[in-house]
Amino acid sequence: MKKLLQTSTATLAFAALFGLSASVQAQDVAAGQKKVAMCIGCHGIEGYQASFPQIHKVPMIAGQSAGYIVASLTAYAKGERKHPTMRGIAGSLSEKDMADIAAYYEQLAHAPVVPEAATAPSAQVADLLTRGACSSCHGANFSKPIAPVYPKIAGQHGDYLYVALKSYQTQGNPGVGRGNAIMMGQVKQFSPSELKAMADYLASQPSELRTVAQSRFR
Repeated sequence: MKKLLQTSTATLAFAALFGLSASVQAQDVAAGQKKVAMCIGCHGIEGYQASFPQIHKVPMIAGQSAGYIVASLTAYAKGERKHPTMRGIAGSLSEKDMADIAAYYEQLAHAPVVPEAATAPSAQVADLLTRGACSSCHGANFSKPIAPVYPKIAGQHGDYLYVALKSYQTQGNPGVGRGNAIMMGQVKQFSPSELKAMADYLASQPSELRTVAQSRFR
C-alpha cells in the first residue's frame, strides 16, 4: 500500500508540474495529421540531428504516449524545458492542437508489441537502473509507463536520452535545462559516464517508437 501511494503521489506530482488538463482527452487523429507541418521538418526525417544543446538525433515521437507528448509540449511552451525552437513551436499551439498532434503520433506505434520485460543488462547497468528506479515509472520493458504522462524510453536514440538526462542536472542556466523535480532528484546521483551507460542500454531495447517519413507537400 505504501508503494502504491508513493507511485500515485509521484504520478500526480508529475501531472501537476506539467499543468495537464482535460484537453488531453479531447483528441482528433485526423485533425492532428493536418497540424504536424512544424514537426516533420525534424521528427519526420530518419537520422536527423539537432545541435542544441549539443549534437544528437532528434527523438522518435511516432508511437510515443499522447499524454507524454502533450506534457512535453506544455513544458516547452511554459519554459520549463529550455529549448528555443521547441518553445517557439509549442507556444504557437493551443491545448487542442497539442492533444490532436499527440493523438496522431501515438497511433503510429510499431507492431508487434515489444516483450513484457527488457533484456538483462550488465551488472553495472542493472545497478544504475535500480538506483534510478527507472522501471517503477517507465515499466519493466521501459515501453509501458505506469501513467500516460511518462514517456516510453525503450529503443529511443541513445544520444538523445543522454542529452535529456543531463539536462535535468543543469540548474541555474537560463538557456539550457529541464525543470522537473522528480527527474532532477533521480539523475543528480549519476556521473556523465553512468548516464551514458544507462542511455545506451535503453536505446538497445525493442521499441514501439519510430521515425515516420513525411512529405511537406500533402
